Amino acid sequence: MNRTVRALIIFPTYNEKDNIEKIVHAVLPLDPRIHVLIVDDSSPDGTGEIADRLSNELEKVNVLHRKKKEGLGRAYIAGFKWAIERGYDYIFEMDADFSHGPEYLKDFLREIQDYDLVLGSRYISGVNVINWPMTRLLLSYYANVYTRIVTGLPLRDATGGFKCFRREVLEAIDLDAVTSSGYVFQIEMSMRAWKKGFRIKEIPIIFVDRVAGSSKMSKRIMREAIWKVWSLRMQSMLGRLG
Repeated sequence: MNRTVRALIIFPTYNEKDNIEKIVHAVLPLDPRIHVLIVDDSSPDGTGEIADRLSNELEKVNVLHRKKKEGLGRAYIAGFKWAIERGYDYIFEMDADFSHGPEYLKDFLREIQDYDLVLGSRYISGVNVINWPMTRLLLSYYANVYTRIVTGLPLRDATGGFKCFRREVLEAIDLDAVTSSGYVFQIEMSMRAWKKGFRIKEIPIIFVDRVAGSSKMSKRIMREAIWKVWSLRMQSMLGRLG
């Protein structure tokens, strides 16, 4: 008997009260397979309370509360484990601030039929970023060039956070061994999938910087990214990522 395929969109949140309800109502009608998990890091602005209300009102919305803010990577790892335990077939990473357009979800769901990991790329068809200052755009673009040179990871946008994994990919990765906490988490997850031989596809997206709320980028996150890619390269050379 064929069972219904289910897709889970994980939204990691910290102070997203202006966005979370809007993004949930934007994604759920797009496909009957879509469910939502909001992973909230004890947002002081009331995001968690809004998430709880949405969960009570909508059958396909779930909430995972974490006691403190530990970084994007830790929030996603918690969400991945939650999804695996409940048998979701496709697991998405997606920002709650509309920088990742919900309209692209149909493209992800189509491509994941033939691939194991689908990535939304800002740089595979030119430079598709709106509303970023030139300094941040150049930092992002050349961070990806730097990542390809250092690690060999064959992606144009290794730092992007709009992704869809087959559950089998996350089951094959030792999630407890993933140590990145900031945006380099995206690089580490893709490298681990690549080294295990999973099929990866980049699809073009247009990234629009957030209108409401504030960016989570910091100097600490940038410092982590600079040294962490060398650590990933060494782990790869020693066969510790596959």
